[in-house]
Amino acid sequence: MPLLVLILAVTFAASPFWVPDFGGFESDQFPIPQNDPPVQPAGYAFAIWGPIYLWLIVGAAFGVLKRWSTPDWAPVRAPLAVSLAVGSVWLPVAVQSAVWATILIWVMLISALVALWRSPRLEPWVAAWPVGLYAGWLSAASCVALGLMLAGYGFTSKQTAAWVMVTAAVVLALVIQRALGRAPTYGIAVIWALVAIGVQNGFDLRSVGALAVVGALVMLRPTISALRGEDLSPRGQR
Repeated sequence: MPLLVLILAVTFAASPFWVPDFGGFESDQFPIPQNDPPVQPAGYAFAIWGPIYLWLIVGAAFGVLKRWSTPDWAPVRAPLAVSLAVGSVWLPVAVQSAVWATILIWVMLISALVALWRSPRLEPWVAAWPVGLYAGWLSAASCVALGLMLAGYGFTSKQTAAWVMVTAAVVLALVIQRALGRAPTYGIAVIWALVAIGVQNGFDLRSVGALAVVGALVMLRPTISALRGEDLSPRGQR
């Protein structure tokens, strides 16, 4: 399993080479074309994938070289392997079907969160933190994908979909970061995504961008607390 996780981390990081021109869902992948959707972050935000890929590989390599049979590393590996395996094929699926890509990104998120919860508390820089950065970005991206689905299939307008799913992203991330009580990289990734949504919407106080920035500010407290080692989870407050 340690070697499998490392292999999957590498194939996941290599997946953009299979679909080099992917820049998000195309507007015509939806029955109602999604041009400049307000739920989507500014393009620069996707640069976070570079650190995510590299850090996951470093963590997996450390697990192979230094923690091959360490008991507290074992529980994280199966769910992380599932998430990375799905992630390795996500881009080819995304260019074919936005619906299936949305389903798969939620599979990636759920399995990544399980892995994050099971990650060992010792040596967080190679254990919990890389998985946290990955899961945090997926939390935001999964809500963005659902927002595109809502508007793209005519369930709501683009603006309503953005308001609903940005709110959902903030609530989801806040609950997870507080319940987790550690792995500040999770909150950092969510804040990065929310600020980028603010940039995309021009920080207009009447737009969803303002909501995204407020959400980023709300996320600061539990993220900083996790960085300082202050456990805000219910178990930590007892």
